[in-house]
Amino acid sequence: MKRPLKIVLTEDDGPIRERLARIVGEWPEADLCAACATLEETLIAIGANEIDLLITDLKLPDGSGIDAIRFLAKKQPKAEAMVISILADERSVLDAIEAGASGYLLKDADSIDLLDAISDVMAGRSPISSRIARVLVRRLSERGHAPGDEEQEKGKPSLTEREMDILWGIAKGFTYSELADKLSISRQTVPVHIRNIYRKLQATNRSEAVFEAARLGLIKL
Repeated sequence: MKRPLKIVLTEDDGPIRERLARIVGEWPEADLCAACATLEETLIAIGANEIDLLITDLKLPDGSGIDAIRFLAKKQPKAEAMVISILADERSVLDAIEAGASGYLLKDADSIDLLDAISDVMAGRSPISSRIARVLVRRLSERGHAPGDEEQEKGKPSLTEREMDILWGIAKGFTYSELADKLSISRQTVPVHIRNIYRKLQATNRSEAVFEAARLGLIKL
């Protein structure tokens, strides 16, 4: 039997925190380790528990959820992070993704959306709200036209054919197991290829790798 996911939740608004905590707490596949109202409480919870997922708001009374995501990446690099926020501006979205967030939902998400998003993140996908997707697409479009074709071509990293196959799979949201099946390779070799892709693209997570690959023209979203 698969063990429940260990989750830390951070939300400074009391009623919203209680609603999200109830959704996660009543889900048989999850174990809510802590429901935090501040950045300080979140950092303490991360330090005290070995977790699988951090779900955090960005605007907190004593700091930013982005700091919690960065702290998690240092302390527990295998854990995932997902943002649930009212903020949908470009800077907030990009900063969260660059810090290591693998998903970004707006607070209008209902209970089914939240649980589906958690499952997607833990399966290797990157769930994002449609408004957030538009922010990323607009940003990619703007950055894609910034350098000249010659300059962009010069700055492209060299990915192997297998790494390009894996990159396409990441962009399409395939899990590690699905990638292994589709490419007829072992499940254990997929993370190795992904680490090489991250290194070549100077990325730290799936969302950032896809973002950078699209910016460089390696793939088209």
